[in-house]
Amino acid sequence: MTVVALLSVAPVIEDSMAGEVAKAVDALDEFDVEYETNPMGTVIEADEIGELFAAAQAAHEAVDGDRVSTVLKIDDKRTAETSASEKVASVEEHLGRVARSEE
Repeated sequence: MTVVALLSVAPVIEDSMAGEVAKAVDALDEFDVEYETNPMGTVIEADEIGELFAAAQAAHEAVDGDRVSTVLKIDDKRTAETSASEKVASVEEHLGRVARSEE
């Protein structure tokens, strides 16, 4: 099974969050997950839902602050194994182009 999720972890602060977000991303390396960070969060892939939850919890706990906001959106398609890159490729096939604007 492949579980794909979008994880967003951030301290609730006025200044730059980059340093704290980096701590959350770094915490993912301790788990058997693949991930890719983008400006709005980090896409995580795992074979097991438990590993995904453990990685998300570690990322949440890695961030310092009085208040930490975490959002975890999970796509657990149980009838087929589809990676995040395959999902994007499918959309691009329908578009007939890459799924981003030209620079």
